[in-house]
Amino acid sequence: MADEQEIDTGALRTFTGIPNMILSVACFLIAIGHLYVAFDPILSELERNAYHFAGFAALAAVLYPMWKGKSGKRAPVLLDAMIGLTVAVAAVWLAQAENAIYDRGVKFSTPDWIAAAICIMGAIELTRRVAGVIIPGLIIIALSYIVFWGQYVGGIFSFPGLSLETVAFRSIYGDDAMFGTIARISSTFVFLFIIFGAFLLRSGAGEFVINLARAVAGRMVGGPGIVAVIASGLTGTISGSAVANTASTGVITIPLMKRAGFAPKFAGGVEAAASTGGQLMPPIMGAGAFVMASFTQIPYEHIVAVAALPALLYFLSVAFFVRIEARRNNLPPMPDEGQTLGSAFKEGGASFFIPITTLIFLLVSGFTPTYAAVFGICAVIASSWLTKNPMGPRAVFEAFVMGTKAMVLTAVLLCSVGLIVNVIATAGIGNTFSLMIAAWSGGNVLIALVLIALASLVLGMGLPVTAAYIVLATLSAPALSGMISDQFVIEQLAMGALPDAAKAVLMFGVPEQAALLAGEVTRAEATELIRSLPLEIAAPLRDLVVPQSVAMSALLSAHMIIFWLSQDSNVTPPVALAAFTAAAIAKAPAMATGVASWKLAKGLYIVPVLFAYTPFLSGNWPEMILVFVFAVFGVYAIAAALQGCMEKRFGPVMRMLAFAAGVAALWPSILILNVLGVAATIGLLVWNIKFGITPKTSPVLPDAI
Repeated sequence: MADEQEIDTGALRTFTGIPNMILSVACFLIAIGHLYVAFDPILSELERNAYHFAGFAALAAVLYPMWKGKSGKRAPVLLDAMIGLTVAVAAVWLAQAENAIYDRGVKFSTPDWIAAAICIMGAIELTRRVAGVIIPGLIIIALSYIVFWGQYVGGIFSFPGLSLETVAFRSIYGDDAMFGTIARISSTFVFLFIIFGAFLLRSGAGEFVINLARAVAGRMVGGPGIVAVIASGLTGTISGSAVANTASTGVITIPLMKRAGFAPKFAGGVEAAASTGGQLMPPIMGAGAFVMASFTQIPYEHIVAVAALPALLYFLSVAFFVRIEARRNNLPPMPDEGQTLGSAFKEGGASFFIPITTLIFLLVSGFTPTYAAVFGICAVIASSWLTKNPMGPRAVFEAFVMGTKAMVLTAVLLCSVGLIVNVIATAGIGNTFSLMIAAWSGGNVLIALVLIALASLVLGMGLPVTAAYIVLATLSAPALSGMISDQFVIEQLAMGALPDAAKAVLMFGVPEQAALLAGEVTRAEATELIRSLPLEIAAPLRDLVVPQSVAMSALLSAHMIIFWLSQDSNVTPPVALAAFTAAAIAKAPAMATGVASWKLAKGLYIVPVLFAYTPFLSGNWPEMILVFVFAVFGVYAIAAALQGCMEKRFGPVMRMLAFAAGVAALWPSILILNVLGVAATIGLLVWNIKFGITPKTSPVLPDAI
């Protein structure tokens, strides 16, 4: 009966009729259960995380069929439902069996063994269904590594091996395991904010975002492209997913850009690049901000506060490319479609700004993200009655169901990735990988950034962004934060301001440098000395020299760098999921659209350099704003150099000058050079307006293109 009421929608299985009602009620109950536990923690953390996985494992098994043949025939839904229910029961059993396992001296009984095997294999299988074969493959490699084949690996990656019982126990009950830290983030912050986003979308906030963007930028030069940038930034506040952002706003913005005269591949590239920035946009930032807060122990509200200016800089960088491309092809502004700020706000502004303002106010006031999300949901319902789309009981029910379905992939993924992270922590692979990065880069932060960017791109070919960030942060954040902290040590050594205890560490650690340390040390000498230190000397030296506030800033900078670089798989061929989604909407070649989006998303690579070398995240607000202002001019000049145009086209010599001006404006910690870069950019712009070559007007493409 259920099979007869299935609808073929590709990867997902969708139902109608009674099966759909049963599924919707289950989704509603899961959401309500999470909300209740958020206010009344009647469960232990382990129980909450296990029940969280159990509910979403059951949903994943039903929504994502085990197989789909070439003829379109899928696995029977009853079989999938039984698998999902079995995995859910196993997770619940393990949550209840914890005390008994400890009472037996951390020994599994036969039912415990069966439940652990079902739970781990279920996580592997369900992850394969929702995210492909890469993550399951990594899980199998990781678990088998610490059980038996790690002992056969020579060198620094050799691992003696653990018993099956130890591995099973740590995989389930470890702090970094399936029901550990990452599962806690999934079962609290992430799910509640995804529900919050679903309520915003159901209330009509998505339509308001498009209308607002049209009112603000629709009649500018390159207006449709700038509409895409604004709409994607604001929608990213709701969804936090680059692909979902592209699919939801792209169906409106890409045809608008094509009608205005932008090439299809460029229109798709703009939407993909702008949508990628949605995960960088506070206050939600996808799941990454919550994971970052958990990893670093830095308050979530501080992370989203300092992330605001970098996110704005990224969207400005994409907007610059759009305007320059419009000027390069002399595209006229679009005609007035009658949308004004007043009409946009009147139709749906309350359902967007009141909840977002409430959310930000609660976070700033010290409420936990969990409480802020719940009150934000209530604010969406209340404010919707001030718009043309009031949310009654049916709409509230649908929003809960929509949010729960949207969470299935993320919940299964985050719980399952815990199996990999647990192995990394157990085997010490993170420290080993960090040492390798430090060795390969020679202590040079810029080279380390390139290595991490390459690793991020490779991981992004098989892992979703959040999973790539988790794995890469676990592996490389310690090394990167240490190298950023070393810049402070270098400054203190060059200034002769090292504490006596730190001098003693250096004297005993590198006695051959005693003569150098006895006199004045230049910055170049200090840099070479600190970068050459082995970890057993560098680590205690940092502890003695680097203040706690500076060390925490270095840690935040390292994680934010990795988080930004993890986004590149959305726009960088050969994967470029967001770009390929946009290409399908734009009816443009996938790879050409991917190249265009990669070019437009240059901010993903420029801004992390600022994180590493400037106080963009760690300074006071005047310092951060100053970095931001210089960076705006620098990014504009580099975009102009890449496109060969400012307000008018220019040749290769002007391109080189613009690029040099951009680099000078961005160069860290040299104020005079920054000022000269800004002055040169302004001078080139003035010269370009007066003497540049005005291109012929490009024809506006018809709607059908």
